[in-house]
Amino acid sequence: MKSLTLHRPIELGQTMVDINRFMESVFGESPFSRSQSGPEGLYPRVDIHETNDAYHIEADLPGCEEKDIELAIDSGVLTIQSKKEFESEKKNDGKNYIIRERQLDVFSRSFKLPDNADSENISATFKNGLLSLNIKKRAEAQKRVISIGK
Repeated sequence: MKSLTLHRPIELGQTMVDINRFMESVFGESPFSRSQSGPEGLYPRVDIHETNDAYHIEADLPGCEEKDIELAIDSGVLTIQSKKEFESEKKNDGKNYIIRERQLDVFSRSFKLPDNADSENISATFKNGLLSLNIKKRAEAQKRVISIGK
């Protein structure tokens, strides 16, 4: 395998999200559908690109702080997850809420790393709501040019 792919273990809940996403792409968003930014569907949008020596992932995590983010790698699967509790959840402020969606933001997003990715050589930075990951390729897996001697 030579490319970084989204890791989605087969789960009924995720299958329904995928079906809803497909239906919305064909027919447009229903006013009754849950937004992907709602409490049950929050996950970061990512850009992934490849260079000769590394894979790069950039994830938008607006409103998150570095302490809220957890990165883990297990069996070649990289997982980005967060659990952010809002202060108002911890105290009784006496308000009578009609809708309360800002109590807890939780997400988890996983990616299957390609065989040539060096899972021991991953660096991460977080600044202004942007998480940047740099996943080096193993040296033996990188392309080499071999010159023909005379």
